[in-house]
Amino acid sequence: MSHNLIEVSNIKNLHKLSAAGLLISLGIIYGDIGTSPLYVFKAIIADRIITTDLILGGLSCIFWTLTLQTTIKYVIITLRADNKGEGGILSLYSLVKKKGKWLVIPAMVGGSALLADGMITPPITVSAAIEGLRIFYKDIPTVPIVIVIISLLFLIQQFGTFIVGKAFGPIMFVWFTMMAILGSFYLAQFPEILKAISPYYAYVLLSTNPSALFILGAVFLCTTGAEALYSDLGHCGRSNIRISWIYVKLCLLLNYFGQGVWLWQHQGSTLSPGDNPFFSIMPEWFLIAGISIATAAAIIASQAMISGSFTLISEAVRLNLWPKVKINYPSNQKGQLYVPSINILLWVGCIIVVLIFRESQNMEGAYGLAINLTFLMTTILVAVFLKRKKFPNYLIIIFVTIYGLIELGFLVANMAKFLHGGWFTLLLASLLLSVMWAWYSARKIKNRFVKFVEIDSYYPILTELSEDESVPKYASQLVYLTSSNFNSEIESKIMYSILQKQPKRADVYWLVHVDVTDEPFTRDYKVEALIPNKLIRIDFKLGFRVEQQINVLFRKVVEELVKNGEVDITSKYTSLNKYKIIGDFRFVVLEKVLAKSNVLSFRDKFIMDYYFILKKFSLSEERGFGLDISFVTIERVPLMISYQDTSELTRLE
Repeated sequence: MSHNLIEVSNIKNLHKLSAAGLLISLGIIYGDIGTSPLYVFKAIIADRIITTDLILGGLSCIFWTLTLQTTIKYVIITLRADNKGEGGILSLYSLVKKKGKWLVIPAMVGGSALLADGMITPPITVSAAIEGLRIFYKDIPTVPIVIVIISLLFLIQQFGTFIVGKAFGPIMFVWFTMMAILGSFYLAQFPEILKAISPYYAYVLLSTNPSALFILGAVFLCTTGAEALYSDLGHCGRSNIRISWIYVKLCLLLNYFGQGVWLWQHQGSTLSPGDNPFFSIMPEWFLIAGISIATAAAIIASQAMISGSFTLISEAVRLNLWPKVKINYPSNQKGQLYVPSINILLWVGCIIVVLIFRESQNMEGAYGLAINLTFLMTTILVAVFLKRKKFPNYLIIIFVTIYGLIELGFLVANMAKFLHGGWFTLLLASLLLSVMWAWYSARKIKNRFVKFVEIDSYYPILTELSEDESVPKYASQLVYLTSSNFNSEIESKIMYSILQKQPKRADVYWLVHVDVTDEPFTRDYKVEALIPNKLIRIDFKLGFRVEQQINVLFRKVVEELVKNGEVDITSKYTSLNKYKIIGDFRFVVLEKVLAKSNVLSFRDKFIMDYYFILKKFSLSEERGFGLDISFVTIERVPLMISYQDTSELTRLE
């Protein structure tokens, strides 16, 4: 209870507005959206002739995209979906999942698209920054440099980023301030360009330009980091995010408008392959420093996506949307975790992106499509959240209509880039989604056929077995993990294991059940003595962000029970009992295998085959629950899903 009070207190502190909180927000949240000026205008102009309509229309689109999509949808509306201080698409799903089983679909689509985006962000941001060196060295090979930087970034993940992370805020403050000053210098030369704020110019560009879809797809890149504002709610707090966004948005717009003025001065021409409006507005004497700061900001943007991916996977594992994987905690800082398998997966994905596309300009086609899907899925889940909070129906309809149309429009625009790299992002997202879907569906199939029995009918035999000295004692304390949500029933497989598959005599039988709650940091438990000092059930209620170290948690509960005199775990062996030696504990984990006699539909068989392939690469049940392997017995039991026996036997005399 005291631990939960501490968590609530920490959450309240996080939401307090403070200078430190604002600085941390700059370092953690805005890496992706904050580095978008590196490539957005370059993507809008591309190989097109620079015209008045293109400049004013592009600026208008950027301004209104940042306002409608980032400011109103995420900063004002979505940040309201606060799950005990935590944000992100899976936290949002946890808030609303009781409203409909189908909501797992947008959660999985959004989550897999975010992971795919995590493989595109580091290559495009680092490449765009390093390509600035071509101003000095026209033929510099950027690919090896980008690969080295990205590889080093993934290499340091295992050591944690706490020390480096403390520098993120000041570096990003320098980055945003630099962008604002550079943009302001050009804006002062031609303030009339501010008329682009009028949505009229966006309308003219999109309604008259034959390349409107490609331009709109490029514009979307200016808001790709908006999801991070919500995902990192738990690290910074709503107030700090909302206030810091005012400064960030101002700096971004000043830089975009400054680039617009530079383009205004170069109307009638096209950008050469090495040109980038972002670096072109820098004074020549400042270029080295500017490129260095841009590279640092790009690395921070990449770090934010990697850390976000680790958090997303850890939540997905707890919610049974991803295979159990090893999760390390390199430091005690809140939110600091490291997932080795995902680190390798993201690194391989990033290197493949760099090798396939090579230039940031080529990556623009692959970037945006995946995150666009996440935006759409978030809109669906937020609409359900608003319904849950009893917002008026007309407001929910307005919200869904406006953002449905905006994001579907962006989706159509991004699909226009399908052949220019968008296919790769969709392929990545589809592969990740298939893993989530197979793992989730296989669990549903297994649970559908798990047979439960009334446990009270076994009370007499368990009591007698415990006292029956003709049966060799299996363990003093025998522990089973049960999936039964009710203390009145138990899986028939557990009773089969105790009574028939080598009868297991024990002094005390323990049943441990873990329930993952919709709240992030719940750490509650309940104990029931079904048979006093013979059969005890412990129910853990753990939040979806709590590490499931059942070995440690179980030991703490037992120590508490012993201290209160509720259970006696002293060995019953005469020689050991004399010296008050604690009895041995043994966990039995039942590993379900698919029996050959099972008859499944084609769909279910495909899902289960895929599931068992994934299971080979995932953590075992005992390691997934943090059990000490030396105290665990694994028993393989057939998963009896369905059985058809049409054969007939003839007895011979």
